[in-house]
Amino acid sequence: MTRAGNAIYNGPEDLPGVVPLFPLAGALLLPRGTIPLNIFEPRYLAMIEATMQSDRLVGLVQPLDKEPLGPKPPLHPVGGLGRIIQYAEIGDGRLVVTLVGIARFRIADEIDGPAPYRSARIDTRSFASDFIVGVGEDSVDRKELLSTFRAFVDAHDLQVDWDSIDRASNEALVNSLSMMSPYGAGEKQALLEAASLKERAEILVAVTELALSGGSGSRRSPLQ
Repeated sequence: MTRAGNAIYNGPEDLPGVVPLFPLAGALLLPRGTIPLNIFEPRYLAMIEATMQSDRLVGLVQPLDKEPLGPKPPLHPVGGLGRIIQYAEIGDGRLVVTLVGIARFRIADEIDGPAPYRSARIDTRSFASDFIVGVGEDSVDRKELLSTFRAFVDAHDLQVDWDSIDRASNEALVNSLSMMSPYGAGEKQALLEAASLKERAEILVAVTELALSGGSGSRRSPLQ
């Protein structure tokens, strides 16, 4: 079961077959994680207004190409479905919304329609375990994950609330660090599509160790 604001989703059968898509490079939304979005393009303002009047669901998905061109660039086949749990008008035409992740989805096919934004028929059945809180937690090497994260924090002289880290479940820890990590679109997609929580943690450790060794990877804080 996934709780998203006042809504509860027990499985794929609780989700609509078609959802609006919000393409965003470098964005990652995992089950029960939250992400703020700054909405300013007219087509996505229309999308948010429309979904606020229905089920509040939005599919967050990365463009397939590093520098997408045209109004409908190709998209990665797997994205993260979220529900809007916070909505604020900034006063200059922009909106700030917060999504909470429900489950990953696979794009079955896009739907042509009169709306200015993209929509797709989605399938979440292959990600049915996303609806189970804490699934796979016992297989995560928490000690290794925290050791690697501490090395990153120390290397960049970052301030971290270690009490909150210690209290976090393995699922919350792995998914939160994955979503806040400073890595590129390819790494984010690999984290999204990981077959298990254990695999996601292993990918996160591997890319962090690569960054620490001077390989590819951003030097920004994973807490930004």
